[in-house]
Amino acid sequence: MPISIQHVSFGYDTRSSGSGTFSLCDVSTTITRGSITGLLGPNGCGKTTLLKLIAGVLRCGQGGIALNDRALAQFSKRELARHVALVPQETHPAFDFSVLDMVLMGRHPHLGTFQLEGPEDLSIAHSCLAATGTAHLAYRPFTTLSGGEKQRVVIASALAQEPEVLLLDEPTASLDLAYQLEVASLLARLNQDHEVTMVVATHDLNLAASLCDSLVLLRAGRILAQGPTRDVLTASMIQQLYDVETDVQVHEPSGHLTVVPIRRRPRP
Repeated sequence: MPISIQHVSFGYDTRSSGSGTFSLCDVSTTITRGSITGLLGPNGCGKTTLLKLIAGVLRCGQGGIALNDRALAQFSKRELARHVALVPQETHPAFDFSVLDMVLMGRHPHLGTFQLEGPEDLSIAHSCLAATGTAHLAYRPFTTLSGGEKQRVVIASALAQEPEVLLLDEPTASLDLAYQLEVASLLARLNQDHEVTMVVATHDLNLAASLCDSLVLLRAGRILAQGPTRDVLTASMIQQLYDVETDVQVHEPSGHLTVVPIRRRPRP
């Protein structure tokens, strides 16, 4: 299911707080079906906002977003949740749910009003736990898990929605190196085995280099560049994006680009 984003603008009106208005400005891009697309850019550039717009959590101020040539505005929230799932940066449940209960929440878009989960829903939840390597945690309280375990369970819950598009906001933030590698490997496997289209917002340039087919670079709410990862992730473009001088090389053993920051080079 391709995602078409055409001339999208969006603003948060914060005049009451005296901090002005932040916005996405005339953003246009296309997410190819079955791809993994990375959203890169400094804090506050609009990555999370764009994910929320694609997920239908926010509505475009101008322009439009379409899934498979159908305008997002034509989907009900329940219907859209059957196609698109969002994995936020952090998840804080209001109650001490078990891991299995957390994953079963992903089945809600497929249930009718007041309908309870049935055997098929339970089977799908267990399958998603197995796919994310968390089946052994099914009856543990979610709050007792480590950060990496929680992230995999939240991804399992998103998979339980049976989406065609998976949106991930900083999926490896605050994780140690082992869990970063584990989550990256999980996403690559899910993309390959389940053909799930993914959009990943991240600050981790090396994660983007190893995982993503294409990149969209955002700065101050506008697209600075977009295209295949190897074409876009260059030292020159990174300096324009972050004001940081870097060394970008192909790492032969892994076969993908690696990015080493050298020094900050603020704009004049």
